[in-house]
Amino acid sequence: MLLMYYLKMENIMTIVFIAGLPACAIYFLYANMYCSYKLLKANVVFDSRQRIPSLAYIFLRYVFRALIKRQGHLYFCDSDVKGEVAFTIFNCRFNKNLLKRFCSAAGYGWDYPDIEFRDIPLCYPETLCLRMLDILISAEKFRLSPVGLVRVRQSLRTWQPIDELKKGPFKLQARVLEYRVVEDGVEVDISLTAISRTDQPVWESVLTMLSQDRGRTPNTQPKPEWYDGHMDTSEPDDMKAVDINVPWTTGLKFVWAFSDYSPHCLLTLPAKLLGYRCTPTPSLWMLSKCLAEIEKHKGVDAIRAPISVTTQFKEPLLVPGKVTIKFCESAGVQSKCVRFQMEQYERKIPHITGQICRTTVEDVN
Repeated sequence: MLLMYYLKMENIMTIVFIAGLPACAIYFLYANMYCSYKLLKANVVFDSRQRIPSLAYIFLRYVFRALIKRQGHLYFCDSDVKGEVAFTIFNCRFNKNLLKRFCSAAGYGWDYPDIEFRDIPLCYPETLCLRMLDILISAEKFRLSPVGLVRVRQSLRTWQPIDELKKGPFKLQARVLEYRVVEDGVEVDISLTAISRTDQPVWESVLTMLSQDRGRTPNTQPKPEWYDGHMDTSEPDDMKAVDINVPWTTGLKFVWAFSDYSPHCLLTLPAKLLGYRCTPTPSLWMLSKCLAEIEKHKGVDAIRAPISVTTQFKEPLLVPGKVTIKFCESAGVQSKCVRFQMEQYERKIPHITGQICRTTVEDVN
């Protein structure tokens, strides 16, 4: 009798579990899909303390846009969906644990945020904007396919120390600035901005991303080395070189430390888990690593606000590998700048080149 009782109870629990699956599926579709759809349909400004579009819905929308749009083609918006592509999230709060993970993965160290006289790393605010960036490139009004967007240039600017974001709720904004048809496809400039609790700009990053046209023959002509926009093949005497090993787990650490759960990252995650060398190192990691090494050797004044950073991304960095980070001072138009470059170890093929310049009050205004 006791055995029969347990068998009946097990059958009842199995029936309840099976019957509950459709209810769970319906709740998931409603809470993560339908609500996010209605939210994005009616709003471009979101409150971080309330509901924001879910990652599941963004992923689905990303895949849908990728299926109906071709890479390297600039689409024209219909008359009823014209307008600026911009999204804003307000009431954002500083997350110390996320900052610690970022500093550890980017080469600053776990104790970086707690060290006196050091500001938040220059690339950290971009990790806070990743959700908005995914929302923007999968939007109906975005005129390119979200698949295959490659970062080719980036400019960072700080008007005041990024530590200002610790003092209260702040605002994040992502918007499209310009589309350009180029030889290899179509480029788009996307602005990411962090605004303080007093509505003053603190940090801005302008990303130039390329949607390459696969049908065109790529330009194989060698391009000159770029530091200040001109040829510079000689190495000055004060050039500092640092060798860095890049393990195959770099991409996985990027996902965890930078909280990058974008569709592009999730779709390439299986290859990263298996350690395939075809997976490139994230561009944001390369830039962060360069800035971290410059600060270690030149001090915090080298990256203290207000400054501007201009960068070009060249050859992808495949993992595992070894690179050399080089940097030196150069005389700019108004002040001294720090030029930097990450290149392949011994082969001297550049992955990223750029410069850091201190801005003046006139430049900010």
